[in-house]
Amino acid sequence: MHAPCSGGAGEERQLVAELRNHVAREIGPIAKPRQVMIVQELPKTRSGKIMRRLLRDVAEHRDLGDVTTLTDSSVMDLISEKLPAAPAED
Repeated sequence: MHAPCSGGAGEERQLVAELRNHVAREIGPIAKPRQVMIVQELPKTRSGKIMRRLLRDVAEHRDLGDVTTLTDSSVMDLISEKLPAAPAED
């Protein structure tokens, strides 16, 4: 595995493909993630715990709610900006 770098989009696509293939090899094809997003930082509490709930909420385009326990709430804005737009509702 390579560590994320500040390279271009081509390097990021290559890293995403490598990560998806690694999961498929190590765990099985059923576990291969549909989407992988490379970000500089994850939303963490002051004690260092990753806020998985917030990651799920942003991935499913739901309201984030309370983010006051985060050490840096701007991380969620950066992740939201990088996330593809929500599918249109019928």
